[in-house]
Amino acid sequence: MAISDINEYAHLTDADVEAFGVELDALRRRIESELGERDVKYLRRTIIGQRVLEVAGRLALLGSNRKSLWLAGTAALSVAKIIENMELGHNVMHGQWDWMNDPEIHSTSWEWDMVCASPHWKHSHNYIHHKYTNVLDMDHDVGYKVLRVTRDQQWRPKNLLQPLQNLILAATFEWGIALHDLDLEGIIKGTRPRDEGIPELKLFLAKAARQLGKDYVLFPAASGLAQRSPKGAATALGANLTANLVRNVWAYAVIFCGHFPDGAEKFTADTLEDETQGQWYLRQMLGTANFDAGPALAFMSGNLCYQIEHHLYPDLPSNRLAEVSVAVRELCEKYDLPYNTDSFTMQYLRTLRTINKLALPDSFLSDTVDDAPETTSERRFDALGERAPGLRTALARMKDRGLSRALRTRRL
Repeated sequence: MAISDINEYAHLTDADVEAFGVELDALRRRIESELGERDVKYLRRTIIGQRVLEVAGRLALLGSNRKSLWLAGTAALSVAKIIENMELGHNVMHGQWDWMNDPEIHSTSWEWDMVCASPHWKHSHNYIHHKYTNVLDMDHDVGYKVLRVTRDQQWRPKNLLQPLQNLILAATFEWGIALHDLDLEGIIKGTRPRDEGIPELKLFLAKAARQLGKDYVLFPAASGLAQRSPKGAATALGANLTANLVRNVWAYAVIFCGHFPDGAEKFTADTLEDETQGQWYLRQMLGTANFDAGPALAFMSGNLCYQIEHHLYPDLPSNRLAEVSVAVRELCEKYDLPYNTDSFTMQYLRTLRTINKLALPDSFLSDTVDDAPETTSERRFDALGERAPGLRTALARMKDRGLSRALRTRRL
């Protein structure tokens, strides 16, 4: 089952965890004190570049009957949508740029190019997901209420369709995110107050109507008029569908690589009882994963290749996460904690393996509920005798002993 005692799992004493938290607090203060004109220029260049790409793509699609213009326009529009979604929308609405006090680039005013209304996303993501990261039955992002990603989730016959559901979720990811916070089932069944649910449903429908009208009516119609051809409208419509599909699949892949590969741990609600700041940091670190990326891949992922650092500091500007990661790695070495990162391909393949194998009942699986790549607990170390009273604390105080060392020892 999931981790219920995070200190024990991490092989750290209470004092160690609090010292770990103090060092991470100090790192935050240092980065915040350095924010300034360099960061502002980065953001404004990103906004200008994204808008230029989108305009260029839209203009190219006015001649969408020509294959070269269709390809160029679709590519430019796809990249523009990815940048707007990942590096701008996600990060601005996290409050990463609120310190600029610019009313047009602020978490309270930004509305992104997706069918999900920003207030709904900020509630389900900024509040629920980032506060209760990977806590079972509290963080709804654990499987997105669709996929079984840990053995702590009971297997049901519908999970047999999980490989297909995963493909559908990837292709329609913006719709999955949009419906994530609405609880339509609760509104229909009456388990959610209608005076709360109906206004949110209306907001979603209004946002979805604007997005559908823009991408699938207005701009295709403009292309059709420019080319004086119904075929021009149809090809532009296809281009918009393709751009949204590319953005959806990319966002899905980046987010899943940060949350569901091996080593992204899950937790029980017991970990929240009297949780200290240091333990919160530790849960964020153990519950997320990075993937290796150069500057281009980092930018196109909204710097969510640094998912660990993002979860430690969700409201720090994304362009600072690369330098933050250097300090976080050093802290992991100091406290003998694993730093979960690998190539983008390997992190996704491990995620895909988890999704596909957990489509099957547990009786078909070989690992235990406490010692599987996707589901672990502090009980995975029972064979090492580390559950004996007082022994864990003594071992944790040894400079050459911690979670990373325990994991290596267990594999021997």
